[in-house]
Amino acid sequence: MNETTESGTVFIVDDDDAVRDSLSLLLTAEGFDVVSFESGDAFLLANPANVTGCILLDIRMPGTSGIEVQDELMKRESGLPIIFITGHGDVPMAVDAMHKGAFDFLQKPFRNEELVERVGQALASSIADQDVNKRRQEARDRYATLTPREREVMDMVAQGAANKVIAMDLDLSQRTVEIHRSRVMEKMGARSLAALVKMSVLNMEQAD
Repeated sequence: MNETTESGTVFIVDDDDAVRDSLSLLLTAEGFDVVSFESGDAFLLANPANVTGCILLDIRMPGTSGIEVQDELMKRESGLPIIFITGHGDVPMAVDAMHKGAFDFLQKPFRNEELVERVGQALASSIADQDVNKRRQEARDRYATLTPREREVMDMVAQGAANKVIAMDLDLSQRTVEIHRSRVMEKMGARSLAALVKMSVLNMEQAD
């Protein structure tokens, strides 16, 4: 029984009914939450966003292909890891898809154990990404509560500047800098300088 099931959903996208059914039965038996789609268009229409999970995606399908689904998800800035299901002749396409950010690919026929392992790894990756995104958003929300002067102080503190240096650069007294620094730590919910630096990095990543 898989221990990550409560933390994500496996989306199966394949036009072959038998493949969808067998994959769904296998992964459900392993404890995963599974949702299946018969086409790339149906999956994109459902538009699962802001969820933890991964996608088992057939690379060749009538209509919208797996590669086209990946391209659309990239446009939507989806963070769902994609595991492509490929035939022998599809390997070059799968390699290109991995260069574009796909998590992995499985070549038919594959072993059930291999599939379960890859899915577990993809879900773990998705969970980690969601956690980082959550902390990044929290850092941005907290940063937004700072005054312009407090932001200046925080940015300089995060760069390693001492209070005396900050005071000189901003033409403030050291006591005023200490007060601003204390308020910054409180508003950002940072218990240490290291924590404040991490929040600063997360905030800059969000800005990028």
